[in-house]
Amino acid sequence: MGCAKNTADSEHLSALLRAAGHEIEDKIKNAEAVIINTCGFILDAVKENLDTIIDLEELKLNGEIKKLIVLGCLVNRYEKELKTEFPGVDLFAHSEEWEKIIKFLGGEFNSNCKTVAPALDKKFWTRYLKISEGCNTLCSYCAIPSIRGRLRSVPLKTLIDEALMLCTAGAKELCLVGQDLTVYGADLDDANANLKTLIHELNRELPKGTWLRLLYLHPNRLDEALIDFLMSHEKVLHYLDIPIQHASPKILAAMNRPCPEGHMEKIFNYIRSCDNLFTLRTTIMTGFPGETQEDFEKVLDFVSEIEFDHLGAFIYSPEDGTPAAKLKKRVSKKIAEERCSELLNLQIDISEERSNLFVGQELEILIENIERQDGELVAVGRSFRDAPDVDGVVIASGIEGKNFKPGDFVHAKINDTITNDLYGKVI
Repeated sequence: MGCAKNTADSEHLSALLRAAGHEIEDKIKNAEAVIINTCGFILDAVKENLDTIIDLEELKLNGEIKKLIVLGCLVNRYEKELKTEFPGVDLFAHSEEWEKIIKFLGGEFNSNCKTVAPALDKKFWTRYLKISEGCNTLCSYCAIPSIRGRLRSVPLKTLIDEALMLCTAGAKELCLVGQDLTVYGADLDDANANLKTLIHELNRELPKGTWLRLLYLHPNRLDEALIDFLMSHEKVLHYLDIPIQHASPKILAAMNRPCPEGHMEKIFNYIRSCDNLFTLRTTIMTGFPGETQEDFEKVLDFVSEIEFDHLGAFIYSPEDGTPAAKLKKRVSKKIAEERCSELLNLQIDISEERSNLFVGQELEILIENIERQDGELVAVGRSFRDAPDVDGVVIASGIEGKNFKPGDFVHAKINDTITNDLYGKVI
């Protein structure tokens, strides 16, 4: 459940389980034990995860599975309550308590396991490389530091070795994930362990044509020099996910994300001055305590000026134990939802304008599926401007009689768009 970092964790656990002699089943009905790796980031995620545990607990009570294990962020946050509410769960484990799980299920735990498990969703061509865990930024609304702890970077050599193993297993795209990629290595006793060194080494060591996609960078830690560095490495896609969360200085300060005046505008405008087709994704929160209509107007103005290609928006959720949960001047849920809808409606028009820039362009496409649409065989995939699961797709015709398959790269000329999706023909 949850984010891409959980996907990386689940696949790591899968490798350890295989090394201990277990088999991973595709379907619950074929399994003896079911493991759910939970998300507990915000209230909506908590509710979704609880519903899933209830469903699985019922399967166990009906004898359809023998063991049920719940691990991850939800357990980190609410272990005591979960143990009371779900007596049918056989084991609760915190994030990264791999040894505890394997000892419970049986088999030898090998902390030095050097194998990489196949992608759990079978999309071997796109894999997540988690470079760090935890966070030191302490945004006032965020429970991650209390759930996952402070920053813990993976050693540089470990990451390079894992990336090479992922590519050997068929990966064509590696998505680098962490709470904030820009602080990678700050906690390590290694002067060479930083984002620039990591990118340089990956760019040098990985097979030709590999895509490197960077997800989650804090805007305050970006500057022109880092942008220039990233653009100078051919495997790094011209795509960055930079969550800004807001555009009002007052609200950013209350979020504990104060930003020097004009910094975000400067960075985003610099990126687009280097490459007008560079893809920018961001995330924005509406309804943070104290947010006035004037604050929200600043968000709309900022989004209109920068013209993000992709934008995710969500309403503020008061999370237990966070400083923001104690703030007064709460914004009503109705107003927060209305603002969120207004922002997303604005973004639809912007996304369409940005997508139209690619009509007539030739793009490299990573195929994810071959299917028939309206009787025509098409390749459905993603270009550099589309992160897996959250952005658009490219639908390319002209593949009838050709031996293309998921995981292949093809080139397509774009001839039409609908919001975030592009349409074209393979060339």
